[in-house]
Amino acid sequence: MVVLLLAAPWLVRRGLSTGAVLGALVYVTTSLQPALHALVQGLGGGGLRYAVTLERILRTCPPPARRDRAATPGADPQGDTPAVRLSNLTFRYGPGARPILADFSMTLPEGEHLAVVGPSGTGKSTLAGLVAGLIEPERGTVHLAGRPVAALGRTDLAALRVLVPQEAYVFTGSLADNLRYLSPDADDTAVETALARLGADALARRLGGLAATVDPTTLSAGERQLVAAVRAYLAPAPLVILDEATCHLDPTLEATVESAFARRPGTLVVIAHRISSAVRARRVLVFDEDGPLDGSHQELLVRSPGYRDLVGHWDGVSAAGGADRVAAPRG
Repeated sequence: MVVLLLAAPWLVRRGLSTGAVLGALVYVTTSLQPALHALVQGLGGGGLRYAVTLERILRTCPPPARRDRAATPGADPQGDTPAVRLSNLTFRYGPGARPILADFSMTLPEGEHLAVVGPSGTGKSTLAGLVAGLIEPERGTVHLAGRPVAALGRTDLAALRVLVPQEAYVFTGSLADNLRYLSPDADDTAVETALARLGADALARRLGGLAATVDPTTLSAGERQLVAAVRAYLAPAPLVILDEATCHLDPTLEATVESAFARRPGTLVVIAHRISSAVRARRVLVFDEDGPLDGSHQELLVRSPGYRDLVGHWDGVSAAGGADRVAAPRG
């Protein structure tokens, strides 16, 4: 447009009419400029998404040398070995970013039921990713059943833990194939028992039974989460991590699912979507303003203002350490 304006006097002297110059300006401003703007914006946005996606793929795919080291992942787990041991973990999303976790340590014994709560963006899902071995800490170590996650191959890691994310994956195929994805040797009795314990038997009947073909596009978000939950329940891994994996279920069905996992042999970590998940857990980790703090539900009502805020407990904590009044959870 600038070039056209600067060249306009020269073009008029060469015989081009004023109307033609004006028409060219209108064409540039109404057609060519928006098209070029859209092209540049599309290339910039697409290039940025490509770069971010490529960086995440490279981060989650270890180099060949690392997979070679996974052939000797570490000592076999012992009976008194904690299910999860986090030692001095530090993690941040970039060199200049504020640490999500800073020198964080925690030990979960075998059979523990932990709920992780806190405001959005405080690091709950990051913690789940670190425990599951999906992301690497800047410093510190993660051990599952006494074995360092950093030295485990994907097969060994999958045998120790199963992570159910918020967006559940269901593929086109039979319902039985979806449910047996992590436990192909599970028989029909085991599958039907799992469906009943997690309150998913009604969904199975509606779909037409285990042999029925599942079309993921016809399932609601909650139904997909229910299928993924049963799949994880059947998995042989002793550690289950539910990362807001029941957020699309109604509170009653969510309680049924979490109670079933709590009775399942092994260790359960719930990244909580509702504060009721923390009330059901034996141990709670809250991401408070002063950093992570753990304890029982009643202990944190006394020790953590942030936790009291989450459960709607604004006042009424007695000096003796009890709660005089606890407001109804906010969902």
